[in-house]
Amino acid sequence: MANLKKTYDETVAPALREKFGYKNPMQVPRIEKIVVNMAFGIVDKDTQKSVVDDLEKITGQKPALCPAKKSVSNFKLREGMVIGAKVTLRRKRMWDFLDRLINVTLPRIRDFHGVPKRGFDGRGNYSLGVKEQTIFPEIDLSRHGFPEQGMDITIVTTAPDNKTAYALLEALGMPFVGR
Repeated sequence: MANLKKTYDETVAPALREKFGYKNPMQVPRIEKIVVNMAFGIVDKDTQKSVVDDLEKITGQKPALCPAKKSVSNFKLREGMVIGAKVTLRRKRMWDFLDRLINVTLPRIRDFHGVPKRGFDGRGNYSLGVKEQTIFPEIDLSRHGFPEQGMDITIVTTAPDNKTAYALLEALGMPFVGR
């Protein structure tokens, strides 16, 4: 079991229950899933395989490929061409990934001061953009011959609003900064 899950069960959940006055333990907000999305556009098969392999190393799960829904002639894009990949993490893998993200990966970003608070969507979910996948320790920097690839990380919670989702993520150790 992940350390972060243990921390949630023993410390965070009781603190949130007391803070917000929940009568039922099922009312306490929790993390439902984490979705990691990487859009790489129109690339050759080797680059696509390399990026998908990196996403698999980062998340520990095989990514689902995302094909284009429409053809766009100006971008030389055909319907069905693979332009991205995504992974939905749940349970143990989700907690392991979140633990590594908060405690290992985010502090590796150069000049890191924290993640912005404005990433909440109004329904208790938090999205965060990462500019390059090389900040993850699982990525071998020596074999990269293509530009860094960014990704979007969305943390889906059962919180009803931004305030409770913020309290949940802050209690778990997410380093927020700014307004």
